[in-house]
Amino acid sequence: QAIQAINGHTNMSAEEFTNMIFQKIDVNNDGELTLEEFISGVERDKDLMELITKSFDLSNVLKVIQSG
Repeated sequence: QAIQAINGHTNMSAEEFTNMIFQKIDVNNDGELTLEEFISGVERDKDLMELITKSFDLSNVLKVIQSG
């Protein structure tokens, strides 16, 4: 939830966010993500790749901390 808030994705609950991720990249629909499914799914989905990249970019965290 903190990563979502930092990146401006607060309109979605953590559960909704997780469900969206699974719908996009759980290719065999078994309710589990293997590392291979996750990597290939993120690589195929531009928006998800951008979100994941932002999540690991700490510059947003620093901006939030600096602004109080």
